[in-house]
Amino acid sequence: MPDSSNSISSFLKRAIWEKRRSTVMANTTELKLGKKLNEGKTKQIFELVDEPGHVLVQSKDQITAGNAVRKDQMEGKAAIANKTTSCVFKLLQDAGFKTAFVRQHSETAFVASRCEMIPIEWVCRRIATGSFLKRNPGVKEGYRFSPLKMEMFFKDDANNDPQWSEEQLLAAGFELAGLTIGRCEVDIMSKSTVAIFEVLEKAWATQDCTLVDMKIEFGVNVTTKEIVLADVIDNDSWRLWPAGDRSQQKDKQVYRDLKEVTPEAMQMVKRNFEWVAERVKLLLESQGKGRVIVLMGSTSDVAHCEKIRKACGSYGIPCHLRVTSAHKGPDETLRIKAEYEGDGIPTIFVAVAGRSNGLGPVMSGNTAYPVINCPPITPDWGAQDIWSSLRMPSGLGCSTVLSPEAAAQFAAQILGLNDHLVWVKLRASMLNTWISLKQADKKLQECSL
Repeated sequence: MPDSSNSISSFLKRAIWEKRRSTVMANTTELKLGKKLNEGKTKQIFELVDEPGHVLVQSKDQITAGNAVRKDQMEGKAAIANKTTSCVFKLLQDAGFKTAFVRQHSETAFVASRCEMIPIEWVCRRIATGSFLKRNPGVKEGYRFSPLKMEMFFKDDANNDPQWSEEQLLAAGFELAGLTIGRCEVDIMSKSTVAIFEVLEKAWATQDCTLVDMKIEFGVNVTTKEIVLADVIDNDSWRLWPAGDRSQQKDKQVYRDLKEVTPEAMQMVKRNFEWVAERVKLLLESQGKGRVIVLMGSTSDVAHCEKIRKACGSYGIPCHLRVTSAHKGPDETLRIKAEYEGDGIPTIFVAVAGRSNGLGPVMSGNTAYPVINCPPITPDWGAQDIWSSLRMPSGLGCSTVLSPEAAAQFAAQILGLNDHLVWVKLRASMLNTWISLKQADKKLQECSL
């Protein structure tokens, strides 16, 4: 007698599959495709008629190696690659990096800003392996680069993508979407590559997986004229070693290393790609969500505290405001403190008290959690009041930060040690500050000339 539960399970699976398929087909018909702008080994790019400045990036079920000397069809690869790319770009975009990614459209395609691509592959390496060893005889596999090793390769299939120097890139004088690729632009791409690698390295570490190396590409957004991270970042783009063990590698290198391509071997490659696609979704999840508790001595300090809360929000950190006075109600202060000590959530207290700051020292002496003093300094007695935050009795370790935005940043740096989603926002903010200074200097130099 047949197992009815198995029959029901098969029916449900089929129904779910049909629903997903119809949804994908419906999504595809929503977009009116224009001409095909480009086709590579693993994707096609189409103009979007109803979305000026946007394109559709459609993945293919093809896997290649050695500039397509080896190529095979791998059923389902387009969906796997698209899922991986979409998750990676969402992580980077949420952190604050400028990318071409707009949204995932279907299982196998995403919408992106239209870019003129800069024909350079930027390669960033943490561990020496692969082609680097062939080009640098004597270096042993596993050598760790600190700082990261940067390389660039000119995209030229006919000549096997030769390695280029910065000088060659500058001498080429590429002009794309009205932007000349000069020293400023090269430096921005170089700095961005390092920051992007560090962010993905930090994210993959949460899954006990070592990001060995990675290649990315940049383009010039035809609308904004900005350099943005473009193309795709999927399992063709990097080397991943779970637990730092090359024998467990999950990336395309497994396909490259095949002595013979058999159906069984291709299933193994596909399982590796699926493993990456499933775990890359976890990179979007916090591993240790923390919070900031701002204690103010008076409601007259609310405006100051709101600046702290707003800045915490920019890092994705929940921030709660409380009113208590360590001078006038120490028992209530300690009761409020106790509310946040027993639930296992990483917590940082920020003490906001003018005049004589009793909040910070009392909190620091009664909790093992970090305490930051952020007193609202006034022009009349500020120079005197600040000493109550700076001069602490022995055994107290609270720090003092005058700027409310800087106090939030300091809290984020502490919480970012155990929450990669906070850390990546800090890293992107560092990069964006550097880029804004670089562009300001370029503009000033052009004005001077």
